[in-house]
Amino acid sequence: MKTFYSALLCALMINVSYAQKKTEKDTIKEKTTKLNEVVVTGNIKTDPVLTIVSNKYVENIVQPKNVADLFSNINGFSTIKRGNYAIDPSFRAAQYEQLNIQYDGGTKAMHACPNRMDPITTHIIPEEISKIEIIKGPYTVRYGATFGGIINMVTQKPNYQDQGIHGKVSAGYESNGNSFVNMAELQYIKDNYDIVANAGYRDFGNYEDGNGIEIPSSFRSTDYGIKMGYNFSENQRLQAHWRQSFGRDVLHAALPMDTEYDNSSIISLDYKLDNIGKVAKAITAKAYYSYVDHLMTNANRPTFNIMEAASNVDATTLGGKIELHWKPLTNLNVFSGIDVFNVARDGGRTRLVKVMNGNVLPEPMLFNDKVWQDSYINDLGIFTEAKYSLGKNTIFTAGIRYDNVVSNIQDPEADFEAMYDLEKRTEHNISTTVSVKKVVSDNFTIEAAYGRGVRSANMIERFINHFTVGQDPYEYVGNPNLKAEVNNQFEIGFKGNETLKNGFNAFKYETSFYYSFFENYIVGIVDENVSRKFNPMADPQFAKVFRNLDEAYKTGFEIMVELDFLNDFFFKSEFSYVYAKNKGLNESLPLTPPFTTRFSLGLNKENYWANLQYNLVSEQDNISESFGETRTAGYQTLDARFGMKFLKNLTLGVAALNIFDEAYNNHLNFSFTNQADFGRVPITEPGRNFSAFIQYKF
Repeated sequence: MKTFYSALLCALMINVSYAQKKTEKDTIKEKTTKLNEVVVTGNIKTDPVLTIVSNKYVENIVQPKNVADLFSNINGFSTIKRGNYAIDPSFRAAQYEQLNIQYDGGTKAMHACPNRMDPITTHIIPEEISKIEIIKGPYTVRYGATFGGIINMVTQKPNYQDQGIHGKVSAGYESNGNSFVNMAELQYIKDNYDIVANAGYRDFGNYEDGNGIEIPSSFRSTDYGIKMGYNFSENQRLQAHWRQSFGRDVLHAALPMDTEYDNSSIISLDYKLDNIGKVAKAITAKAYYSYVDHLMTNANRPTFNIMEAASNVDATTLGGKIELHWKPLTNLNVFSGIDVFNVARDGGRTRLVKVMNGNVLPEPMLFNDKVWQDSYINDLGIFTEAKYSLGKNTIFTAGIRYDNVVSNIQDPEADFEAMYDLEKRTEHNISTTVSVKKVVSDNFTIEAAYGRGVRSANMIERFINHFTVGQDPYEYVGNPNLKAEVNNQFEIGFKGNETLKNGFNAFKYETSFYYSFFENYIVGIVDENVSRKFNPMADPQFAKVFRNLDEAYKTGFEIMVELDFLNDFFFKSEFSYVYAKNKGLNESLPLTPPFTTRFSLGLNKENYWANLQYNLVSEQDNISESFGETRTAGYQTLDARFGMKFLKNLTLGVAALNIFDEAYNNHLNFSFTNQADFGRVPITEPGRNFSAFIQYKF
């Protein structure tokens, strides 16, 4: 990307010139700031097919329910909703563990709930995210096993130019649901160390859709975090980060139960030693631990009068990484390392059955079901990735990765044990990538990439035992013998800009075209040899068992064009499309979003900004019937935003969302489940909503 490299070169030149005029002490501060950036995000900026999106939540004004809401307006992304809280991002019809979602260069927190009531996006304060880095496919091997892409959510870092005590407080309100959001942050910075602490509180009520129907979706969450860094020298830094999140009274409109509480704790430690020598350039190391404790019940559901159900489950995630950056040749940078990712889950469900086969029992019967069956998956990865400069305008990247994946189930249910010959299993996965990026001219860059991403089956696909974890009412049964999914993805992208005249400042464009064919694609398939286990008189009669299918593929594109005019105005258009096919079942792959278009007209001034965004989503009739999907109608919505800095440190914004009060549902939304007043149809989105936001920095 010539524009990026030019900007980076200019910034470095300015920085050097400025540094020559400063004292030695101030020069050390600037180098330390750079080191802090690298410790947190790695070198992800140099990776191929990369998109970096700033989290301009101050300008967006909308109060994000969780971090997944930040993806709603990123081209190529959709969100999977089961309510307001359990939201997952989907990119190019890849979701869940098909996406390698992490924050700050590798920290992860895996969900405890089999229905994904608590994905990683619920354990981080959205306002704390400064930017989102996206690698659009399996085009790097340095950040863990990657199938459909990498999402790295980068938290805010202290600014060493602002020494002493600084902070900010913010508050937001949304009319639809009478929802409040509050956050406070305080930081203290000295020459050699820094401390940043933050806390947030969110209280969202049930919203109304465009038809005025109230959707059960309320929740409360409290979060806090402390980040501490120490600079041993201008080339050496250690950083620790501790955070906790507490979800309470969460209603899930499209899941069979609600969350009573969801508690998570995450700790991470980052270290970097830079400028080691002529060949060995830097060493980075990361270690992290997370624990999620989750309780869900059906106390507020119509089935409670028939059966009282409660499920207390937990998930423990451990991981780390050591990477060496070395430079054996002038034009060759090599990144070699080892990483570890371990996840273990346990917990069960109790059922107090009061009515059986339509008859009230004289004494309720108590049953205990093993949800995770005390299972674990350990992944040890070894990788090397090389970046070779073929002249000043071309970068060639190649990488290879080996993953040793060990999985085991330690406390199986008797019926699950009868289905399989259970024993510890070891898999050997090889991932590769190769790409080239060329700056053709000052205003035009082209890049092409191929990646072979390999993903071993997740714990639901391996070990779940007769639980409804899909979009449909089927019970799902895991398969511990699944082969690893393989994504062979090809991509070509263009990016450029042209300087214009006569009131038009610039024309920018960016495109990506891709094609993937899959090996061993994992899907749940109805198995008439496996009957329903719980409530056996209900439909559907049989269960779904996870299987591998070979003949599946997807293809698509993202296009962005932007015209800047009259110095401060812009008009931007974004288009994204995915076509997916499961040839084995002769239908689409599940959770494939429809063709999506966004038009934005805006004004950006230093002290105020405004924009209109028109969202146009086509109908989706290319569906996966076996997954329980139904055709989704197209829809159109209009949003308006305005913000202003009244004082130097005070920002205020207002917004009107879904101005025309459209009643609609996203194709990826799950359907209402176990609700008294709703049939099994996809949950609808909020209707008209007015939002306000205020922030004060000091």
